[in-house]
Amino acid sequence: MLKAVGYNIRGTLSVLGYFLNTVFWFVPIFILSLFKLIPITLWRRIISYPLDACATAWISVNNCNQRLFSRTQFSTTGLEALTPHDWYLVIANHQSWVDILVLQRTFNRKIPFLKFFLKKELIWVPILGLAWWALEFPFMQRHSKSFLAKNPHLKGKDMETTRKACAKFKYKPVSIMNFVEGTRFTQIKHDKQRSPFIHLLKPKAGGIAFVLSAMGEQLHKLIDVTIDYPDGVPSYWDFVCGKVKTIRVEVTVTPIQTIMQEGFFSTHYFTDPAQKARFQQWLNARWKEKDDKLTALNSTQAPL
Repeated sequence: MLKAVGYNIRGTLSVLGYFLNTVFWFVPIFILSLFKLIPITLWRRIISYPLDACATAWISVNNCNQRLFSRTQFSTTGLEALTPHDWYLVIANHQSWVDILVLQRTFNRKIPFLKFFLKKELIWVPILGLAWWALEFPFMQRHSKSFLAKNPHLKGKDMETTRKACAKFKYKPVSIMNFVEGTRFTQIKHDKQRSPFIHLLKPKAGGIAFVLSAMGEQLHKLIDVTIDYPDGVPSYWDFVCGKVKTIRVEVTVTPIQTIMQEGFFSTHYFTDPAQKARFQQWLNARWKEKDDKLTALNSTQAPL
């Protein structure tokens, strides 16, 4: 009973810390966002550096919060060759919202601040849309097959729009994050998909193909992350309460050029069915390796 109360007190204090830290750093980020509205390219590039510094500091304080209240032991391998001065595409298996905290803690100050592709419509979300834009989260415009069937003249325009949105990354290192399974693992989803893997859902190649098509010339390396929870997949509350004893993170780095040169991916992905199938096969093979790795780590999907 007393132990449960202790966990709840620890979790409450930790959540309060996350909230206060977010409010504290959101203020300068929002103010700098307003300054970035000035339509001068050089000025916007200059402002982007203190903006990323604020976001990085936000994560650093969150990491201190975790060390103080969660006290989870992280076992991490494969970070030796990483640098904040390079361009990365990051992929990972996805089991819990805790994954995002794990990725932020693992890569903070080791690679550029992690950013996600967002739907173009999200730029209109009050306050947050402006902050995402200022932090240079890339906004993508995707048209459905039915829409393109009715408007064939717009075919390829979504990729062109995204490439223009990502042009700023030519001058500044970036890390683009993509959960290729598209959703968090649950046994129900696994069974519904009839996934051939034990610990993973089926990977979807379309998302990273879109990123590579839009930014292939800018991105240098692929970071493939395997996240393992030895004691079972935790909830956010489990994590902030300190119930998660150990988290294992294994990182594999592959040059993007290697993927291109060996023919696993090309810019013809969206027009060539054979190329599309080849890239999906390549991704499936990586996911099989990841699944075998999780099995070797005695990974379990049992709840805490």
